[in-house]
Amino acid sequence: MHTVLVTGGAGFIGSVTTDQLVARGDRVVVIDDLSRGFADNVHPDATFVQSDLGDRGVVESLLADYRPDAVIHFAGYIAVGESVRDPGPFVDRNVGRSTTLLDCLVRNQIGNVVFSSSAAVYGEPDQLPIGEDQAKYPTSPYGWTKWAFEQVLGFYEVAHGIRHVALRYFNAAGATPSRVERHEPETHLIPNILEAARGGQTISVFGTDYATPDGTAIRDYVHVSDLADAHLRAVDYLIEGGASTPLNLGSGVGFSVMQVIDAVRRVTGQDFPVDLGDRRDGDPPELVADPSRARAVLGWEPKRSSLDEIVRSCWELRDA
Repeated sequence: MHTVLVTGGAGFIGSVTTDQLVARGDRVVVIDDLSRGFADNVHPDATFVQSDLGDRGVVESLLADYRPDAVIHFAGYIAVGESVRDPGPFVDRNVGRSTTLLDCLVRNQIGNVVFSSSAAVYGEPDQLPIGEDQAKYPTSPYGWTKWAFEQVLGFYEVAHGIRHVALRYFNAAGATPSRVERHEPETHLIPNILEAARGGQTISVFGTDYATPDGTAIRDYVHVSDLADAHLRAVDYLIEGGASTPLNLGSGVGFSVMQVIDAVRRVTGQDFPVDLGDRRDGDPPELVADPSRARAVLGWEPKRSSLDEIVRSCWELRDA
């Protein structure tokens, strides 16, 4: 059994990861300020502390009291468009307060960090699929903050011996029987399309002039359960002495926005209006992972990440 501190564990991926940690018998402590998460997302068998990571006193107390074997760091802002409009809070939270967490870990001699990073660090990639060693040219402040904190982790390893795994998500999606996406506002494509299929809205497509087969942007979708599994494997890898490394988490297959819309229509049997609009700032045309390093390092395989299964897992919980 391990003791794991999960920052941002009241969010979507953090809560699913907490569920899996608890299910395998780990002791889990969740810290979340609930600015973007929900208290009822936290597993009842996890210890929950509502606090900001910038509160050094609270963080230091948690670390001293529970002595976690590893920290999984989810707490951060994620919306690309919002980061373009207002970058300051993203820099503050995703880099500044995250660095405060590292300072607290150093003082408490805790040295294993699994970091929730993003494929946004790559920007518009030089080649596809994307390997971890490709050049990093983030096209949004959000992507820049993720890449910046990855570098901060490297600095802290040299100076203080903190080892880390930076998990670069492609597009998290899907649902579990107890957890669904609940962002307010919701900015992710699949839950918004499903809302349109329920009759709640017109779905907006941002950009139809990309250099892709149907002109819409292509993304690699990975089920949240598969993402959570990778975090557990990364915790074990670090505790067993594994070296710091970045790892891509994706299925290795890309789907365009229009293909996702077609999948929702196919799975749900529902039709809905689609509004074709202009591109959003900061959105690259195509992001598809090469997940082979995660397979080699962690033995990780995405098991639920076919597009239809992702859509069906959300649709079946439409009345939840």
